[in-house]
Amino acid sequence: MSEMSVQTPAPFPRLNEPAPEFEAVTTHGVVRLSDFRDSWLILFSHPADFTPVCTTEFIAFAEIYPELQKRGVELLGLSIDSVYSHIAWLRNIEEKTGVKIPFPVIADLNKEVATKYGMIQPGASKTEAVRAVFIIDPKGILRAMIYYPLTTGRNMAEILRLIDALQTSDRHGVATPANWKPGDKVIVPAPQTMEMVEERMKAGFEMVDWYLAKKSLE
Repeated sequence: MSEMSVQTPAPFPRLNEPAPEFEAVTTHGVVRLSDFRDSWLILFSHPADFTPVCTTEFIAFAEIYPELQKRGVELLGLSIDSVYSHIAWLRNIEEKTGVKIPFPVIADLNKEVATKYGMIQPGASKTEAVRAVFIIDPKGILRAMIYYPLTTGRNMAEILRLIDALQTSDRHGVATPANWKPGDKVIVPAPQTMEMVEERMKAGFEMVDWYLAKKSLE
């Protein structure tokens, strides 16, 4: 019996590790991941140009772009289409809806970037990138990723909330509870020693129990 060759699966990106480097052609010219160093970046993929759900998402991303800019966040889209297709589609969106898309879109015809980021998932589609969102911090570290099915458009309020939560955690050394939004109380890191437990009990936090304490940042 002949030996069967074992194919090594393509590596997927992992949280809190460096995001995969790339150089790609976009609607704004050639870009590299390193171009976005020192700023936050949202890299997102869409299945295809000239499709209805993707069109609503691009309009929605354009609408929150000013809010992202206030937070020091750049946007970069991607699909497995040509740069000519991207340009035609973005012009069509502006013509039909009046919305100008202000951020670059990667033309990933060879699927190089999509493969590095695990955007090609045969169970969802053999030819298209899934709806994926990757949040990369100013040091080039992948901090969050979300995957959506082809049928479901993304929620922009949640993407903004996630950015706010990550930046709040970095700035104050805290965690954020379920459904947290700016202005809500945050979670104080859990104590690691008995002495730290005693200190926490005296600190004036909102105590649920020794391992769960909240405080206001205001």
